[in-house]
Amino acid sequence: MGNETAQKILEAARARLLADGYAALSTRSVAEAADVPLSQIHYHFGSKEELILRLLRAENDRVLGRQTAMFARDLPLWKRWDLACDYFDEDIASGYVRVLNEMTAAGWSSEPVRKEVKEIYLAWADLLREVAEEARSQGVSLGHFEPADISALVSAWFIGAEALMLLDMESDEAPYRRALRRVGELIRIAEEGVA
Repeated sequence: MGNETAQKILEAARARLLADGYAALSTRSVAEAADVPLSQIHYHFGSKEELILRLLRAENDRVLGRQTAMFARDLPLWKRWDLACDYFDEDIASGYVRVLNEMTAAGWSSEPVRKEVKEIYLAWADLLREVAEEARSQGVSLGHFEPADISALVSAWFIGAEALMLLDMESDEAPYRRALRRVGELIRIAEEGVA
């Protein structure tokens, strides 16, 4: 019963977070959406902050696991980049990006949230650094960039594009999706230069 109730609460929290945003989210609205007494939220999660952090951890574990498996596939890096762009669209549509951005903003004024969000971003940076190290070991030139530099730039590109797209900023004059996909062309050219 306990895990079932906790899962119902997490699902309701996700729905309310996407509908209301973190600042307006209340544990009472989550309890109503989950059809459980308010005390169950405090019993299973302790606080609104911990509830949303647990939700973010679960969502991130799923998405990071999917991305790690994709980058481990035996495909040219430019094709894996293309798949990462497909997943980017999925993650925006699913609400994952919104949850992460909501918690990033909350982390500016909450040390526990900042710590958790930082760990999430560092896990992504580690994955991207490993991908860049693999490319370099296969002879792809990174120019004057180190794998950590590539990781930092790619992270910033995606995080920035996500934030701007959540603000509905994408347009013909600011084509974030298209620009990210075109980076795959640069990767293809670099890989073909090695072959």
